[in-house]
Amino acid sequence: MNLSKFFKKYPDEQSCIEGFKSKRLEMGLACKKCQHTLHYFRKTDLKFQCKKCGSRLSLRSGTVMENSKLPFQYWMICIELMTLSKKSFSALEMQRMLGHKRYEPIWLMMHKIRRVMSKRDEKYKLNGCIEFDEGFFERVDNKENLKDDALENKEESKPKKRGRGSERQAKVLVMVESEPSIKAPKKGKPNRKVGYLKMVVMEDLKAESINKEVEKAVNKTASALTDGYKG
Repeated sequence: MNLSKFFKKYPDEQSCIEGFKSKRLEMGLACKKCQHTLHYFRKTDLKFQCKKCGSRLSLRSGTVMENSKLPFQYWMICIELMTLSKKSFSALEMQRMLGHKRYEPIWLMMHKIRRVMSKRDEKYKLNGCIEFDEGFFERVDNKENLKDDALENKEESKPKKRGRGSERQAKVLVMVESEPSIKAPKKGKPNRKVGYLKMVVMEDLKAESINKEVEKAVNKTASALTDGYKG
């Protein structure tokens, strides 16, 4: 859905609750106590109640929203924006758009959504012609590492290696579905069409390490397109 259709379908908190409830019922629910699959829905406390034993299950239980106190509409809008746009949103920008006072709950919500998206990526394999390449991304330390960084100031003052193999950069294996495009190529760009992609942070980019990830992520019938890098 584009944003216009999204807000027509989910204009308020109640419509988001109804939409999420319908999706849960569509996917199927099983009672944690007796495994019965038929439930009532209690609007007073947003819980499913087993028709057999009376056990109750929260609407958020077993989902990415479990233990969250943020409104359902926050979650639905955040998921929509994060999956609709090709560009990333910062937690500060998301906080501003939602009009929420505190930064931390919004950051945690986005972190949980990204983690679930990552788990979903593991369920499919890349097919066809796959382009392989190595990438290097600058590491960003979290707050827990600040004390350690302070103790390593002397080490930090020493010049560090640049480019490939730099201590400041994380090694990433990039795998992209890439097929010849039927459209006329743009000047200076390859005439190929990109499909799904996978990116994996690696300890090293040796052949043995790469092959393990390729085996998990790529269909055996696929063909490889590489730049001739030794790994």
